[in-house]
Amino acid sequence: MSSPVVTRFAPSPTGYLHIGGARTALFNWLYAQHTGGRMLLRIEDTDRERSTDAATAAILDGLSWLGLTWDGEPISQFERAPRHREVAEQLVAMGKAYYAYETPAELDAMREKAKAEGRPPRYDGAWRDRDPSDAPAGVKGAIRIKAPREGETVVHDRVQGEVRFPNKDLDDFIILRSDGNPTYMHAVVVDDHDMGVTHIIRGDDHLTNAARQTVIYQAMGWDVPSMSHIPLIHGADGAKLSKRHGALGVEAYRAMGYLPKALLNYLARLGWSHGDDEVMSIEDMISWFEIEDVNKGAARFDFAKLEALNGVWMRRTDDRELTDALVATLPFLPGGEEMLAKLTDARRAQLLAAMPGLKERAKTLVELADSAGYLFAQRPLPLDEKAAGILDADARAVLSKAADALASVRDWTAQDTEAAVRDVAEAGGLKLGKVAQPLRAALTGRSTSPGVFDVLAVLGREESLARIRDQAG
Repeated sequence: MSSPVVTRFAPSPTGYLHIGGARTALFNWLYAQHTGGRMLLRIEDTDRERSTDAATAAILDGLSWLGLTWDGEPISQFERAPRHREVAEQLVAMGKAYYAYETPAELDAMREKAKAEGRPPRYDGAWRDRDPSDAPAGVKGAIRIKAPREGETVVHDRVQGEVRFPNKDLDDFIILRSDGNPTYMHAVVVDDHDMGVTHIIRGDDHLTNAARQTVIYQAMGWDVPSMSHIPLIHGADGAKLSKRHGALGVEAYRAMGYLPKALLNYLARLGWSHGDDEVMSIEDMISWFEIEDVNKGAARFDFAKLEALNGVWMRRTDDRELTDALVATLPFLPGGEEMLAKLTDARRAQLLAAMPGLKERAKTLVELADSAGYLFAQRPLPLDEKAAGILDADARAVLSKAADALASVRDWTAQDTEAAVRDVAEAGGLKLGKVAQPLRAALTGRSTSPGVFDVLAVLGREESLARIRDQAG
């Protein structure tokens, strides 16, 4: 019986969780969920100068917001340095690695000589077979792996296919520096082995590392995990993803008002597909995800597609769930703190009542909050430029008649207020829009809003009439 699947996500805490990292985490998580396995989290914090606790916290927060849960406690790579040293020394004892004692100046001279002779600037293996007793006194050497010199190292990749690396191109690379610190290449292998990782899913920028890491696995006699190197994300123009394309931290997408399930749906579709399905629930993705279905070519990030998909998910989301999501996101949205301060129970109830009309027009939670602004506005309402233009003298006179008619409505429902407003329009020989547009401007301070009769119903009789009379002639 095959062992259960264990994947891992291993970010470096030198910045926020960027969008490419989020997709790598998603693919690891989906594969673990799909196979009934586990996803572990390792923080690769060996770069002590650039690693920060704030970045680690931001990565954990970003994963939690997306709902990408991991099993067990996050593992710190830095804290495992003694174990990395132990394995490096074990390789020396096994005759699979050796101490090398070149000074930086000697290594530079070696590279320059290779260049001058038209050879790649690689380590020449000078200490590979020397007697350790030749070691210079008082000098701490670096440990280098004895890489195979003939044949090929083959990476069996489930996305890229079989990738062959000539062993003559793999020099005896360092696994433990002379100061006793492990290299990234070595630490990753020891950690993945000790954590029981069975499947490595990561960006294809790590594909060349895979050959060197395979050398370490084989030297230790360890099983090499299944490897899948997924293509990087490019911008819509085909260039490498940069900040202008959307290479932002996940927290920026929260502040832009995207729903986690929409962002996950979009990220899953970047480089992976299931037939013609565009809109996928988390359950769909878990059910359908196979790593072999990931494309070899780079995926292109397109904000317009993400926004359209987010709009679809907002309309599909239950009103109460979407209200909760908006309220939870307010601290991250422009002007959201101010709205949150005004969010009484009564206003929250209004927001829920208004949600069917609000979500039809909004593609993001930013737009949703913006169009819900009329619920939080204080009288007299500030008017935007278009609303002020609508409310000329004629419109104000119409508002006065509409206020009188609405004041006599007994049941304050969208249906009954609409009937009253239609009567005003007919009595004045006007089209309905000539009454509805000034009403919208007076009620919301805007020229666009959800249906004006829905707005009347949500605001209630007292507030609606007060706002209309504020602007009536």
